[in-house]
Amino acid sequence: MLQSSKIFLEKTEEKKPSIGVILGSGLTKFFEEKDIIITIPYNDLPGFPQPTVKGHSGKLIFGSINNYNVVCMYGRSHIYEGHDPQTLAIPIRTLKEVGCDLLIITNAAGSLNSEIPPGSLMNITDHINWSGFNPLIGDNKENFGPRFNDMSNAYDKYYRQQLSELAQSINQKLFEGVYCMYSGPSFETPAEINALKTIGGDAVGMSTVPEVIVANHCSLPTIAISIITNYAAGLSNTPLSHKETLEQAALAENNILSLIKNFIKVVKFDDPSRNN
Repeated sequence: MLQSSKIFLEKTEEKKPSIGVILGSGLTKFFEEKDIIITIPYNDLPGFPQPTVKGHSGKLIFGSINNYNVVCMYGRSHIYEGHDPQTLAIPIRTLKEVGCDLLIITNAAGSLNSEIPPGSLMNITDHINWSGFNPLIGDNKENFGPRFNDMSNAYDKYYRQQLSELAQSINQKLFEGVYCMYSGPSFETPAEINALKTIGGDAVGMSTVPEVIVANHCSLPTIAISIITNYAAGLSNTPLSHKETLEQAALAENNILSLIKNFIKVVKFDDPSRNN
């Protein structure tokens, strides 16, 4: 077991979460104070990469939502910060080892699709990895998963369908689409955006894909939701900036966090197809 997992379980007195959540840029208010059991700074967890970007506070918060124990990563690290891609696997493997049966990832993304405007939420159905990186490169960790892991259901269809049904039932507009990743930190050029549109992308960002790859490798079912914060390069006259990303994410925060919390209230874990 990873040292980070052992420390987490020691601090929670062996209480285990069922669900893990990763907050993307600008999201800061997942738990209400009354629902927090313990806060663990990433500095206390060996191997956890430390976020350096504004909008990512760098702490693991363990709490309760609707009688489920939930652990939430307040902020993530990115390849563009200079981290070895393999270190991005440690937080995900920790979530797996401490007991999570489902991972919910959020991010801020630029829209490639004129029908998915800024302010929208998008249920990610698949991804295109144009970052040039994969966190599984190197020696395979056989105790977590196989050398060549299947990615055909990377964004778990069973849970995605439940999320879509919930959104419809509470009148929350939820688009579906393919997320594309570049490494950053530069925003993409208009030519790169046109290339992504041509091959089927709907949104673009600089995160999430490494986490999803690692989660699939260690058999941790995953869904992901993008907050669409802007149109990508060449699709509007507004210059791109991280400031705009944070501002737009903050405006959509209530919608996405309400959606996730409502999802946790109704989620069904017993997918019969996994036993076939």
